[in-house]
Amino acid sequence: MMALKAKVALGASLFAVCMQTALAAEDAPGVPAGVLQRPSAAQAARVSLDEPGGAPRYAPRLPRGTPTDLADADASGPVADFASALQRTYWTQPNLLAERARLRGTDYRLPQARAQAGPRLTYEAAYGYQRDNFEQATGGWTSRSGWSSTATAILTQPLFTFGRNASAEKNALAQIAFQRATLRSTEASTLFGAIRAYVGLLRDRAGLGIFRDDLALLEREYADNKARFDKREVTSSDVQQVETRLEQARAQVFTAQSALATSEAQFLSAIGGPAASTLAPPNPLSLPVNSLEEAYAYAETHSPVLAAAYSRERISRAAADSARAGMLPRVDLRGKAEVGAITPYSDSLRQTDLRGEVVVSGPLFQSGLLHAQAKEAEAANDADWRLIDQAMRDNRAEIADAWNQWLGQSAAVAQLELSTAAARKAFDGALLQEKAGFRTTLDVLNLARELLVARSGYNSATTNAYLAQARLLALLGALEQASLFPDAAAYDPDEHYDRVKRNGEIPVIIPALRAVDSILTGGGRDRALRDPAAALATTGVALPVPAAIGPQEPEGK
Repeated sequence: MMALKAKVALGASLFAVCMQTALAAEDAPGVPAGVLQRPSAAQAARVSLDEPGGAPRYAPRLPRGTPTDLADADASGPVADFASALQRTYWTQPNLLAERARLRGTDYRLPQARAQAGPRLTYEAAYGYQRDNFEQATGGWTSRSGWSSTATAILTQPLFTFGRNASAEKNALAQIAFQRATLRSTEASTLFGAIRAYVGLLRDRAGLGIFRDDLALLEREYADNKARFDKREVTSSDVQQVETRLEQARAQVFTAQSALATSEAQFLSAIGGPAASTLAPPNPLSLPVNSLEEAYAYAETHSPVLAAAYSRERISRAAADSARAGMLPRVDLRGKAEVGAITPYSDSLRQTDLRGEVVVSGPLFQSGLLHAQAKEAEAANDADWRLIDQAMRDNRAEIADAWNQWLGQSAAVAQLELSTAAARKAFDGALLQEKAGFRTTLDVLNLARELLVARSGYNSATTNAYLAQARLLALLGALEQASLFPDAAAYDPDEHYDRVKRNGEIPVIIPALRAVDSILTGGGRDRALRDPAAALATTGVALPVPAAIGPQEPEGK
């Protein structure tokens, strides 16, 4: 018996050791196939969170309304010109498509708000069992039980809510206006991002070409100096000076290649397609204003940032109206129809009830809760009103900055173009003078660097001037599809809004009730500016308004 117990204990110990070994092997890498393994902690978390695993699936599809030529186009096809790049961005950029979908969702808040002024019909049907026990005066108990059914329909029609429903409708309209301004702002930033990627790629391609030209120039200078050194016409220091500049030029080429690869990736991200090997220059941009003062005035009525600030104030104003209306009574018309059993123990005998009533309801005493909520909403609205003033200040400051940057960069372009031409002539002349012995190697190298700096500065200035003008258009509210390409198709937010704004509305009666309910609410006009500095504005730099320019290589490359 003792021997049997010893064998059992030994077997249990061996089993425990085997289990520990197997569990350790499961956690180790390289476990053979077919070995039962425990799920890891990460795998268990993925299963519990229902997180998808594996590579993403691709099912390309553009929303309804996308032009046929873009919807049917090959997404992997290269983009070769400015108009095609912006059109692809406008119709396929995911962030912009998401904002359009968000606006369509916001459109439905108006029929939701208007539905509060319409009739509401609810029903309830029940079928249940009831058992009751009744104690008798003579002693003992009597029980009754059975099954019965009831059905009830209730119709409620608000007659006058003292502004509750009108405030809800104004709130919905303001939210739609805010989302439209947000969409316009997103469209401007998206198109600006595409423009920046397009001209940035042109700049970096031209920059790489400039650095390669400088490298080739120094390679020729190095070869010439090596040959002259062999003839004892120059010293080893001259050769080493050229070699120093040559290695620096090679490093600059590597850096330019890295910058160009980054620009290629940014182009693909911003525009949604690869860039062609040859990109056409960007289209000239035109401003709707001729002075900084006109720019301020134009932005006041077109800037999406200011429109969003005004809409945000109207949202909080409607919320304040709603909070004040919550302290007042409301009048509703209510009708009720019910059919059920006379007794809850049987459906054998039925009865019907019809009732119509006008109900006046409202708060009597809430310990100051409703008054505090109304004051909170009024303070929040006052904050949003002040933020309109701040938005005006910020917008004017950014417009002034973009305007001055554009004028300054544009003026610099003309001077840098002259500087590049002069540097080119100076370098070519120095090469001839070097061979005649009138210039040293260091003189030639310094002039070569000046030529590189002039060409690089011109290349950057043309890009910066174009981007400053595009940024100015965005701040004015003019960097939009309709402004850039008036003849091209554009997304129309009114199409969806007009289709859904009257969903479920009963004509004539409900609009009349809504009009009556809006008597006690404030108007929907934009608030006046209260900032004492609202009428103050700076003037721009004293430079002439330049003609349209774009990134390009200078003449005589």
